[in-house]
Amino acid sequence: MNINGKPFFCDIDLAERIERAEVRLIAEGSAAAHRRNGAGTGFLKPMVGGVASFAEKESPLNKVAGLGFGGVPDEALLDEVEQAFADRGAPVQVELAHLGDPAVGAVLTERGYRLTSYENVLGLPLSGEYERLEPEGIEIRPSGEEEFERWIEVISDGFAHPDAQGVPSHEEFPREVIAAAVRDLVGAAGMRRYSAVRDGAVVGGASVRMTDGIAQLTGAATAPAHRRRGVQTALLAARLADAAATGCDIAVVTTQPGSKSQENVQRQGFHLLYTRAVLVKQM
Repeated sequence: MNINGKPFFCDIDLAERIERAEVRLIAEGSAAAHRRNGAGTGFLKPMVGGVASFAEKESPLNKVAGLGFGGVPDEALLDEVEQAFADRGAPVQVELAHLGDPAVGAVLTERGYRLTSYENVLGLPLSGEYERLEPEGIEIRPSGEEEFERWIEVISDGFAHPDAQGVPSHEEFPREVIAAAVRDLVGAAGMRRYSAVRDGAVVGGASVRMTDGIAQLTGAATAPAHRRRGVQTALLAARLADAAATGCDIAVVTTQPGSKSQENVQRQGFHLLYTRAVLVKQM
């Protein structure tokens, strides 16, 4: 895609901006889990511009994110973080952007971290207005509190039954853990929820977080029986329209490499910005 005749290019500054937004989102979700479960159940620790997060047992928010743009963590800090994960019986998972300082990856591999997987970060510059789409028989609307439980159910079911296309995820989470993490994340500042409704029933859901000009497409799912009807495309269009109207200049989404989700957003003009390497150390 060309914007004003110029190719869309992700430099280090843009990657850092996106990673900082990701750090804030993880921190807000993890803090919500701590409030739900009680003090002392998890931890959040700043790490040279990034964050180490343990929300609760088996949570997808248990990770280190945002490293590579604020210096290299020293041995003492890494010792402290690794011990905190070990105390909770969890491995340390670091998601490291390839546009960050390569010295961070070198330090981690020297400490026994192993490359486990990748995830892709894609982006779309936002300019002008975006058309909303509503496939025949499908209504896209803001998701109200009266249907929150059904929205959570659809999102959780969708993530529990992913499309098989592309590189399989190295992680699997119990459905109840996914639901808990989604509940914690939707309370983050700037988050909006959307429902796709067919014949009066919620059959799809999505969310977007708008912060510092970035629209983070934080999740979308369609009930398996209602897939291949244009629900995801319509949910994406609604979020892009609202993000552009709010003044966001870029929308970003994270996908598994080669997945149906990646294919879908690239069809809508998203470009691959950078890749995160997933490095894991078993404690």
